Amino acid sequence: MKQFEEIIHYSFKNKELLQEALSHSSYANENKKSRKSNERLEFLGDSVLSVIVSQYLFEHYKHLPEGELTKIRASLVCERALSSFAHQIDLGEYLFLGKGEEHTGGRERASILADAFEAVIAAIYLDGGIEAAKNFVIGFIPKDIDIKKAVIFNDYKTILQEIIQQNPEEKIEYVLKGQSGPDHDKAFVVQVCLNSNVIGEGTGRSKKQAEQMAAKEALELMGYAT
Repeated sequence: MKQFEEIIHYSFKNKELLQEALSHSSYANENKKSRKSNERLEFLGDSVLSVIVSQYLFEHYKHLPEGELTKIRASLVCERALSSFAHQIDLGEYLFLGKGEEHTGGRERASILADAFEAVIAAIYLDGGIEAAKNFVIGFIPKDIDIKKAVIFNDYKTILQEIIQQNPEEKIEYVLKGQSGPDHDKAFVVQVCLNSNVIGEGTGRSKKQAEQMAAKEALELMGYAT
């Protein structure tokens, strides 16, 4: 782990936080007494990442309206972007994986890398505060973002959100309804609700992917081409 700390230019005071951030649920399940999974850290890291990226874009792109900022932020925090950032620091090489994930290419799986990247952000945040987390995250944001190329391909969640927010009284929520399969081949089922009414359901190999598929179905049911 010392080598990983050198790569990310951050030394943890609490090494257990880093261990937890690098521990996939498949590994934690095989070592229940000695290791927690990184799922709780991923939950926190998702929010910390959103705040840091939002503030950065707000301060550096003052000429852009809220809608454009939302699209650019989505392009920087989506699974594809986060897995790319994870590759830049060789995160996959340092993950603790269960035997099943290890044998089925878990170290290269985009969903695992993206989740672990968010978990590392949370670990840094808890260990060193928001400034330390900000220094880590900002290093991955391109200095000159090409606004025209920051298009969200198949980001159905953002498209749905932009449609719904035209009516401030409306609220959408993504609800995890179930998951199945072994750790190395899980399937997640998510429903998207509009004011508590289910308007779409999706299945994916990660919760993020399932949410995208639920949003896609909702858009199709609402008559929007996807």
